[in-house]
Amino acid sequence: MYTNAIIAFGLATLASAHMKMATPVPYGASSLNNSPLDASGSDFPCKQRSGVYDAEGASNVYAQGGGGSLSFIGSAVHGGGSCQVSVTYDAKPDKNSVWKVIKSIEGGCPAKNAAGNLGDNANQINQDKYDFTIPDDMPAGNGTIAWTWFNKIGNREMYMNCGPVTITGSEGSQEAYNALPDMFVANIGNCQTEESTDVQFPNPGNSVDKFGQPSALKAPPAACGGGSGGGSDTPKPSNTAGNGGAPAPTAPASSKPSASKPTASAGLPGGVFITVPSNGGASATPTPSPPTAPVAAPSAAPSAAPAAPSSGSGSGSGSGNGTET
Repeated sequence: MYTNAIIAFGLATLASAHMKMATPVPYGASSLNNSPLDASGSDFPCKQRSGVYDAEGASNVYAQGGGGSLSFIGSAVHGGGSCQVSVTYDAKPDKNSVWKVIKSIEGGCPAKNAAGNLGDNANQINQDKYDFTIPDDMPAGNGTIAWTWFNKIGNREMYMNCGPVTITGSEGSQEAYNALPDMFVANIGNCQTEESTDVQFPNPGNSVDKFGQPSALKAPPAACGGGSGGGSDTPKPSNTAGNGGAPAPTAPASSKPSASKPTASAGLPGGVFITVPSNGGASATPTPSPPTAPVAAPSAAPSAAPAAPSSGSGSGSGSGNGTET
């Protein structure tokens, strides 16, 4: 009984010493605890809670092609594991947000060469830091940056902290952003990674660091897939509208040309405008005014009556040209 109480106390202490992201600076620091995401995924993404997206002075600004540092506070590193750094252009991400990976760390994250935990101090500054680079063709703009972690030892968990991000530079390429791999998601009701292994990401991207033992790397079950959710089609409309993530909101302006078409058809009967190119002079025959000529001399010169329509048809084609312009 006494032994069980000691074990329970030890687990509670370690739980309170879990890891939090120090840099990039997270959103809602005053309400952010160091626990993993709920096993059901109910607080995915970013540990949903009251004040989850309050900046509280947090600011993370990176230039296209520039670098950043990933660092942590806490000591319960669970033997390390695998981490990713991902970006979405949603200011307040939800379950449908698209996350694209800019850095994968397979093994040795958030601590290198750690057999277990590094103590029970929740405020301990982790000495290990990790570098990441913003792709130089990534769209400039504001969004959210996230750290995700799949621990090596202990319960099957997923950790996720998020912070505001501003990427500076030129317009960038929406296509380049879309081509980045989707953020890996596991241990929150969809699938489970294997205990005592470092996750080998299905699609880690081009920027990958490996700090663990190669023998410890293990691909996740196929059920985990390789994406951050069903919202991966979200960026496509902005891609068809033009390049760049930041200019994408201007895509609705493309509706203006379509608005000008009704104005042109309003000046001329829409049916006439469409019919002239397809039926040629046939459509002009019902419209000429020369039927007034036969009224003047219906029987005296029947042969002249046909002549009048023929000249009328010529003027009809002329008016047809005017319609096209």
